[in-house]
Amino acid sequence: MNAVALAILLMVIFCLINIPVAVAIVLAALLGGLHAGMDFPAILESLNDNILGGAQVGMTYIMVGAFAVALARSGILDWLAQKMTHRLNRDSVQVRNQVKWTLFFIFIVASLLSQNLIPVHIAFIPVLIPPLLNMMNKLKIDRRAVACILACGISSSYLLLPFGFGAIYLNEILLENINTVGGGLGLEATAGMAPKAMFFPVMGILAGMLVAVFISYRKPREYALNLETMNTEEHKVDSTIKWQPLVMTLLAVVAVLLFQVFFDSLFIGAMIGFMILGFSGIYSWKEQDDVFTQGIRLMAEIAVIITIASGFAGVLTATGDIDPLVASATEFFGNNQLLGAAIMLLVGLFITIGFGDSFASVPILAPIYIPLAVALGFSPLATIALLGASAALGDAGSPASTITLGATAGLNADGQHDHVKDSVIPTFLHANIGMLLFTWIAVVWILN
Repeated sequence: MNAVALAILLMVIFCLINIPVAVAIVLAALLGGLHAGMDFPAILESLNDNILGGAQVGMTYIMVGAFAVALARSGILDWLAQKMTHRLNRDSVQVRNQVKWTLFFIFIVASLLSQNLIPVHIAFIPVLIPPLLNMMNKLKIDRRAVACILACGISSSYLLLPFGFGAIYLNEILLENINTVGGGLGLEATAGMAPKAMFFPVMGILAGMLVAVFISYRKPREYALNLETMNTEEHKVDSTIKWQPLVMTLLAVVAVLLFQVFFDSLFIGAMIGFMILGFSGIYSWKEQDDVFTQGIRLMAEIAVIITIASGFAGVLTATGDIDPLVASATEFFGNNQLLGAAIMLLVGLFITIGFGDSFASVPILAPIYIPLAVALGFSPLATIALLGASAALGDAGSPASTITLGATAGLNADGQHDHVKDSVIPTFLHANIGMLLFTWIAVVWILN
């Protein structure tokens, strides 16, 4: 059996039987490497060498987490939860429906903005969601629907809009690989082509989100209510918010955006935003360490898994079995574009599920997928869509993905949301199936 296929399959199985994700990734990497004939020191060397790259990303997530906690100290999210709770206490069907759809709208907008204008990625989820859980419980909202909204919104944003994380994925990674690998094959791509090519894959994701909300998880689902938190919320009388937190929060958000756009550093931008909120007086200067520590706690698990997943990708690459995996899949279709596109998308889905990171999957797939797409006669737009979608398939739905981990971090704040059953499986089904079908149709009949 192919070592890459075996390692990814084992990782998924380990996660399904409730082995911690970080342990599952390392164990699967070790077994996959041994199956490929690597000796133990070589496996550890590949794991350690690639962990360093993941650690840089992990540190960025921790700083973003600190910024997100500082934002929460402004009281804006508590004020929002309180306002909506007061509306919910009117206890009419009309008001309950209004609150439910308002929550869904907020989750969609927050997911979109988190990748572009306010690039905090998934750090907003563990800050925004927990104060609203009791309200969601009273409304009997199925949290699997919320997980799909968050996953589909985040994925759609960075795959379509070339700002923030979207600029990194579309311009710095996807187009860079297209032009580097495809340059010698006569394939050239410009910045304006990426959003056009990724439009149809994103429409597939959004279609999946609508299916989750209106069909799969539309029925009420019972959750236990936190009576202590409910009593505290019901007795709050201060429903106003001062102008200073609003102004300083806006200034911090603008600073993060400017540093990210002009200096290409989300890490520094989040640090500057954190400092602005610290100097603003929104919380005591003596609480700086406490706020930063909470940020570490907020993002620590995600940062660790991102770091380890980078080492996992390194071991899979070192096995030398990625190329045979892709090559064996392509032997079936010859010059058949319809079958070729389907196999490429499915192989990309399988690989990205293992990596848990679409950003890391593009360089892995590009050397094989771009020459193959050119040989099959796909247009530049179709080639961009194939590579971009193949790498992104599985990002939402992987046990190691920051998207599913972030959704679980927020929705499981009261211990009633399982990572695999309630985040991984629902987001995999609804984000990926629609994206796969829409991309398949688009690259063969629309973009080609």
